Amino acid sequence: MAICIAISLLAALLLILLAVIAIRTALFRSKQLSVSAIASWPVDIAAAAQRLSGAIQVPTVSSLEESQVDYGQLTRFREYLSAAFPRVHSSLDKQVINKHGLLYTWKGSDPAMKPILLLAHQDVVPVTEEGWTHPPFSGAIADGHIWGRGTLDDKGSLMGTLEAVEYLLNDGFKPARSVYMALGFDEEVGGREGAGKIADFLKSQGLQFEYIIDEGGAAVLGLVPGLASWVALVGTAEKGYLSLELSAEAPGGHAAQPPRQTAIGMVATAVAKLQKQPFPARLAGPAAALFEYLGPEMPFPNKMIFANLWLFRSIVKGKLAANPVTDASIRTTTAPTMFRGSPQDNILPMLATAVINFRILREDTTATVIERVKSVIGDPRIKVTPIKKNIFEPSPASSTNGWSFEILSRTIRETLPGVLVAPTLVLGRTDCTYFTGLSPCCYRFVPQRIPGDEIASLHGINERISIDSYAEMINFYIRLMQNSCG
Repeated sequence: MAICIAISLLAALLLILLAVIAIRTALFRSKQLSVSAIASWPVDIAAAAQRLSGAIQVPTVSSLEESQVDYGQLTRFREYLSAAFPRVHSSLDKQVINKHGLLYTWKGSDPAMKPILLLAHQDVVPVTEEGWTHPPFSGAIADGHIWGRGTLDDKGSLMGTLEAVEYLLNDGFKPARSVYMALGFDEEVGGREGAGKIADFLKSQGLQFEYIIDEGGAAVLGLVPGLASWVALVGTAEKGYLSLELSAEAPGGHAAQPPRQTAIGMVATAVAKLQKQPFPARLAGPAAALFEYLGPEMPFPNKMIFANLWLFRSIVKGKLAANPVTDASIRTTTAPTMFRGSPQDNILPMLATAVINFRILREDTTATVIERVKSVIGDPRIKVTPIKKNIFEPSPASSTNGWSFEILSRTIRETLPGVLVAPTLVLGRTDCTYFTGLSPCCYRFVPQRIPGDEIASLHGINERISIDSYAEMINFYIRLMQNSCG
């Protein structure tokens, strides 16, 4: 009798569980705005492609070693922009900040409306000449693409924005809301002298922006399991950044008479402990919001899982943790990047050091990371020292519920047909970091389509953008300013 009652209770509980799962799945409805694609504006895309090609031919390469930076190329690039966009430079206010940072202001007619701020950067990462189909600074136009370093990161966005403003000026558009464009020049090495100084200037003016848009996300294909659609990944937050140097000292001596553990052994043991005990996985914030937006668009099994994360969260975290790319979105990452020891193979090191880079989730801080590192190592012989040149706390998360995100989503859906929109966490750093406090809405998105097999070209070989994607990008910026400032 008791067994029958227990079985009946279990069956009832199972039915209740299945009912809850079914109801939550049925209520898990699309968050995509229902809008129609709009016709493209008559932009001369062939001429625009030539102008982007010319921008690529100016090698504005940044470097951590200031002596290696050719600042003359930044001056040349600034002069190129003036010649390429005459209406922009005759109609907008342009300020040069800290010698090479550029700030454009397109004054709106209604001072009561908060302005918007569009960010991009002039600099590019260094190149290795080998392996390129077309030389990296040729700006070659071939096979339906514009080729070269900076086409994706970030001269495409920079030039596309200016193309849109030039077009709107020629078309007689007068914005009600002011538009600011800030172009840093050292984003690839931290951004302090470029975007950092521009942000300081804007803060000194007491400005507040309706929203800010920078690089960080794009429209991608084939990166979201279970979805065959293009997905516009809009970064609503970015991870923090911290590098720690681990060091150990020892007497040194001849390698023929080593102690049981050298300074290198001490540091290596500390590194091994950190890698064996990674930070905990957390499916929260923008990483969880991604699936709130994309889950309803997936086939039924996946849709059911993401509609019921309260039940399947552990399973989802396990799947995400199995892939290094998705794993980075759900935990503070630990990456040993540098190791130094003896200057010669037969000398015991008196000092050994390792550098560990951490990209920090919003649930952690630089202070809690340092505290945990010391606790996990548990060895007083290991000195833990922050490398202070680039330390950034995780950014606040921008809202996906207000007018600003709706305008951005609407514009994406209007100008990139068939693209789904979803918030995400940006794993790297952007110049947007410096503008925290100037707006509660900082979004990281460049309106370019990047197929999965082309993502590796970012900072790699054969960086390129399709001419069709570049045309969509220009149309996006035209429409964004119309939607936001008309």
